Amino acid sequence: MPIAARWCTMRVQKETVGQENKDYRAMKILMSCGDLPFYYLEYIVSILNVPLFYVMGNHDKKVEYSANGQARTAPRGCVNIDNRVAQHKGLLIGGLEGSMRYTRDPRFQYSDPEMHFKVWQMAPQLLSNRIFRGRYLDILITHAPPYRIHDGQDLCHRGFRAFLRFMDLFKPRYLIHGHRHLYGCQQTAVAHYKETQVVNIFGYWVLEWNVYP
Repeated sequence: MPIAARWCTMRVQKETVGQENKDYRAMKILMSCGDLPFYYLEYIVSILNVPLFYVMGNHDKKVEYSANGQARTAPRGCVNIDNRVAQHKGLLIGGLEGSMRYTRDPRFQYSDPEMHFKVWQMAPQLLSNRIFRGRYLDILITHAPPYRIHDGQDLCHRGFRAFLRFMDLFKPRYLIHGHRHLYGCQQTAVAHYKETQVVNIFGYWVLEWNVYP
């Protein structure tokens, strides 16, 4: 029997989560595409009590401080999936953090060759999925978009060619990204590249499908 799985990549408002809203209460897994503070991700996990996988964005901090001054380098109860592949109830998820390098600060910023290298570092895990599960990946979570898909003209918001190569080779069903804000009806949130649906989840996005373990 298939397992019904619902997930979202999110910027959910606190006052909405507290309501009996079936769209949120029915979530089985959450994903964040970066640029959200640790305390916010922790709050969402504590309310919905489901796994949350995330990558870092270019505005994320390496260290955040709690109200009592405690230093934290990651949100509690969440899984950083950068350069990793995870399996959750049959769903195969991978992640690649960061944006195009545009300052001298190396924090969560990469050149295209550096991102290509990160992709190749994931290849053994993806090939293992193909051998033992019949497919490389279901969802790739990124912060930045692919090159010429939902990206911008400036260097900071330019997409990665490495992500195009990833989709060419490993054919995820979805590439879900953040980074680019959507304003007005002229900007699209969903595009298709070969066998992959590319989704900009500015705000939040809810997806539903049947997942086989």
